[in-house]
Amino acid sequence: MNTEQLLRYVGEVWDKSIVPALCEYIRIPNKSAHFDKEWEKHGHMDAAAELMRQWCEANALPGMKTEIVRLPGRTPLLFIDVPGTGAAKSSDDCVLMYGHMDKQPEFTGWAEGLGPWTPVIRDGRLYGRGGADDGYAVFGSLLALKALAEQKIPHARCVILIEGSEESGSPDLPAYIDALASRIGEPSLVVCLDAECGNYDQFWCTTSLRGNLTGTLRVDVLREGVHSGMASGIAASSMRIARSVLERVEDAATGRIKLDALHTKIPEDRLKQAQAAAKALGDEVYRKLPMVEGMQPMDKDPAELLLNSTWRPTLSVTGVDGIPSLPNAGNVLRPYTAFKLSFRIPPGVDPERAASAIKETLEKDPPYGAKVRYDADPGAEGWNAPSTAPWLAAAMSAASKNFFGKDAMYMGVGGTIPFMGMLSAKFPKTQFLVTGVLGPQSNAHGPNEFLEIATGKRVTACVAQVVAEHYRRA
Repeated sequence: MNTEQLLRYVGEVWDKSIVPALCEYIRIPNKSAHFDKEWEKHGHMDAAAELMRQWCEANALPGMKTEIVRLPGRTPLLFIDVPGTGAAKSSDDCVLMYGHMDKQPEFTGWAEGLGPWTPVIRDGRLYGRGGADDGYAVFGSLLALKALAEQKIPHARCVILIEGSEESGSPDLPAYIDALASRIGEPSLVVCLDAECGNYDQFWCTTSLRGNLTGTLRVDVLREGVHSGMASGIAASSMRIARSVLERVEDAATGRIKLDALHTKIPEDRLKQAQAAAKALGDEVYRKLPMVEGMQPMDKDPAELLLNSTWRPTLSVTGVDGIPSLPNAGNVLRPYTAFKLSFRIPPGVDPERAASAIKETLEKDPPYGAKVRYDADPGAEGWNAPSTAPWLAAAMSAASKNFFGKDAMYMGVGGTIPFMGMLSAKFPKTQFLVTGVLGPQSNAHGPNEFLEIATGKRVTACVAQVVAEHYRRA
């Protein structure tokens, strides 16, 4: 492999073809089905799938098959089958390359001149919703294979799957995996381009993902709002009761989750990897976040912060109802308060058991006999990668040195990719390369999301080398 030639080729295609395609993709407001109940009527998801299909067909490799698969009532899935090259290989063995096309909602707080559906390139960064999370995956995956073909480097058969429901917890994906099982085969390597990178200086490999449990806590105290001067001191505030029951599950002073059902023992190898990553990143572990002036992280030790965000449960309140906006806040004791709760749970925690523990703890013995109800959504389990095979560890290290100039790093990620757990259960012997471009300040799901284009190029080149080494493995 001529690594300089490969990176040059990848860079040219990114600049001439992928970046323009990503700009068009960013313009499409294809919010995930959880956030757009009428996604089918609006047609944005179909538009995104068609844009990707057309690009793939325009950049097709010999014998490649591209299809938008649609199951009734489910978001579309882009299925690409790329024949293997070189010596004959079993058609069942393949590299499965994964990404998603659906997006998070707009969110507020975008900087002047930026917006979720307006692609803007500044200082080598492409801003807009979904470019980094993770519209680039299909383009980067196919380009990695084209870069190998450009140098006549062989690879195994590759299947690229781009789903349309990941940001909703991938509810549609299992049905597609079952429907396409005979066409997928049995992957010996999975490449996922939907993860974080600790910095933009190295190739980062994700070793674990937390699961996610969401639900709605609602506290009702009155049938209707009442003058606060008349009612306060007689009827308890729904906000105070909500604070009280939330304290049962989370220590407000430290953020520690109190329920044993949400905790697990951290494996020794993951502890060592967190310490190594913390040594490489230092204060960047928390400086990557847009904290307000004077705000301090929850711990002074970067390794503890990494473990907090990857192997320990946390609670975030992501939405609220029953509370008027400030201009409409009259002197009224409100009848109810409702919170959308999002629990991140470490790998190894049973989502159903954890959700039951949360519901029981929040609802039991409600203060003053108030109506307290917690409705849990379907949960997603966390994932811990299998032990890395020697060939894959060597390939990732070599790729990082070739295209970043530094060794590869390993780190757990606090987010959730449900597909990884599904695949691990279905193919227990499969190796995983889970990586991505979501580095410091890239801010997926929030305002000012961006993709650093140079990192996208290098990650694409790294994937190409790993796929080539997969073919040559013993």
